[in-house]
Amino acid sequence: MLSNILEIRDLTVSYGGIRAVKGINMDVPEGQIVTLIGANGAGKSTTLRTIAGIVKPQTASIRMNGVELVGKSPDQIVQQGVTLVPEGRRVFSNLTVLENLKIGAYLRHDDLSDDVAYVYDLFPRLKERNWQLAGTLSGGEQQMLAVGRALMSRPKLIMMDEPSLGLAPLVVQSIFDIIKTIRSEGITVLLNEQNANMALQVADKAYVLETGELTLTGTGRELLADERIKEAYLGKQKKEQ
Repeated sequence: MLSNILEIRDLTVSYGGIRAVKGINMDVPEGQIVTLIGANGAGKSTTLRTIAGIVKPQTASIRMNGVELVGKSPDQIVQQGVTLVPEGRRVFSNLTVLENLKIGAYLRHDDLSDDVAYVYDLFPRLKERNWQLAGTLSGGEQQMLAVGRALMSRPKLIMMDEPSLGLAPLVVQSIFDIIKTIRSEGITVLLNEQNANMALQVADKAYVLETGELTLTGTGRELLADERIKEAYLGKQKKEQ
């Protein structure tokens, strides 16, 4: 039986009186890829941002390896081993690739050379562009940099918010290959992704979020085969009655 690295209970988040997330419960098993799928505005990004401590919930218990995260600041949550790759990449455009990576380790005070080498091993293209300003990188390279920066804190759980957004199909494939590699290194991945087909193909476990409520859960394979998912997210047309 897999143990859960993250347990979420009764997560409710409101923006100006509108409930964006409505009392959801989720478990993230250690060492797995767990994906959240759903339409725009379903509450997926809000869920990740709340786990990261950026958004304050109305009610919730969010436990990482048994430690309550609600009430902790984002940097304290990073210290617990949780890191977020934000939507839109959010690299520091006027800093070099290497400087961006070092910012990912801002809470550490030890030697970073092994970690930088590890990231460059995962992303050889970043090594080639070591001294290049991040703002001059392509979208795919910036996404690699955002993932590499998150890995510099040595997370136990890495959360990725829409990693494929705006990227060419070939680049998307390479990003999902990296997600699988990260999992194979023993790091748990929680993924929010609108590209439901790709996300479910790599997911060990998946949740469907619709207007702030969880409506389905299962393995990635089970949800890929589910007719409701095919019609809603995978572009399959309903058969005429």
